[in-house]
Amino acid sequence: MAIDLKEHIRDIPDFPKPGIIFKDITPLLAHPAAFREAINQIAARYNGEKIDAIVAVESRGFIFGAPLADKLDAAFIPVRKPGKLPYDTISYSYELEYGTDTLEIHKDALKAGDRVLIVDDLLATGGTIEATLKLISGFDVDVAECAFCINLSFLGGAEKLSPHSVFSLLEY
Repeated sequence: MAIDLKEHIRDIPDFPKPGIIFKDITPLLAHPAAFREAINQIAARYNGEKIDAIVAVESRGFIFGAPLADKLDAAFIPVRKPGKLPYDTISYSYELEYGTDTLEIHKDALKAGDRVLIVDDLLATGGTIEATLKLISGFDVDVAECAFCINLSFLGGAEKLSPHSVFSLLEY
């Protein structure tokens, strides 16, 4: 019996502020068969492709990135907020609607020529993934694609990431 993954995504109205309908993935994570199916479907897209590393964004990107790295026999590379990585880092600061944010990666995380898959749980406006792409641009890697469980396509994040290709399991 096929699992309808959308049945495991819960809408939370007015979170984190009025007018927003938050797509909550925690029911998907709490259902082992549904979560396994989501990971298997994403991994199936890249079976047979050379993927050297999964670059995943803090924090929910880690939830999808680590099992994908295992399934694809790839390195798992975390991108984190400042001060969370224990070794020497490279950082990239970017503008938010109100203020700035910064992402970091270990300076030895990737090698020139690596083929990487960027992974996060949800694509909204694309700002965090755009910053991640800029953060890793100095490594001279090939970005295979940016992969998500959910794409909120009405927010235009995929267009912001162009020319990079975007894949998502679920579209809203």
